[in-house]
This record gives sequence, C-alpha cells and structure tokens, in this order.
Amino acid sequence: MSEELDMHIAEGKVLMDSALEHLQAELRKIRTGKASPAMLEGIMVDYYGTPTPLQQVANLSAPDSRTIAIQPWEKSMLATIEQAIFQANLGLTPQNDGEFVRIGIPALTEERRKDLVKQAKALGEDAKVSLRSARHKMMDAVKQAVKDGYPEDAGKRKETAVQSTTDEAAKKVDDLVAQREKDILTI
Repeated sequence: MSEELDMHIAEGKVLMDSALEHLQAELRKIRTGKASPAMLEGIMVDYYGTPTPLQQVANLSAPDSRTIAIQPWEKSMLATIEQAIFQANLGLTPQNDGEFVRIGIPALTEERRKDLVKQAKALGEDAKVSLRSARHKMMDAVKQAVKDGYPEDAGKRKETAVQSTTDEAAKKVDDLVAQREKDILTI
C-alpha cells in the first residue's frame, strides 16, 4: 500500500515539475525588449513542403541586444524564412540582405510592457492551477490510502509533505514570474 501511495505522490511531483518547465518555456517566449533567439521558437518554415521548426533550417543568434540574425543553411530558404516570420504575427519586421535575415527589435512602449507583465502573470496563474490540480490528485491518493487501511498519522504526514512540495513549487512559479517581470520592465 505504501509503495502505491509513494508512486501516486511521485507522479504528482512529475506533474508539478512539468508545469514548471512549461512555464519557463512560455516565459522565454515573452519579449523583454532584448533580442533573444527564443522569441522565434515555434515558428514553422515550409522546408520543401514540410513544416519544419526554424531552428532546424537556420542558425539563430543575437549579435547585439536589439538584433536577431538568422543565417539559413541554404540561401534558397531566405524568402521562406522571411515569409514565415511575417505569418507568425510577432510584430517584427525581417530584413533580408542576401546572406542573413536580420530582425531589429524595437524598444517596448510602457503600455506594451504592462501588457507583457499581465501576460507573464497569467502564465504564472495557469501554472499554479496545474500545481493545484497535481496537489489535489496526490491528496486524493493519500485520503484513499487512509480509507483503505493506511495509518492515519502517516497519512497526515504525507499530506503535510504534499502541501510543502506544492508550496515550494508555487514559490518557484512566483520567482520565475517576478524575474520575468523585472526583465520586461527593465529598459
């Protein structure tokens, strides 16, 4: 019985870890006013009829804080990459110079920064909902185990451990969102 309960708790911790990883990935996509190749994650390019991630057809770099440089491995991909960036509707304008596609990152307005902070906080809340869902599953497993004969005092200790794990993960979410908020608001 104890092994089964430990397995349910381990599954819940995995769910919490994946929620944190997802939050980190989503926060990386939010613009901070500085150029980052991560801003272009998720852009798909038509590579000979097959939708392919941009990172698989070109080298992405940020030579300075206001520019992203994209060097395709095949020069024939320049126009396709440019088109894919336009279609992604990121508010960025690519410039093709025959060798590279360069994207100048405009400075963020105060209003846009506030919108991005709201977006980051919303992502943090979504992550916390996922954490609470995982916590709920773990608590249900503990309560069911106690019903099935698991010692009640040991069940209370498991519940306390689950709650502390959830609190730690929620603090990590708050820290990640606060750090991203600081990055966004830094001019």
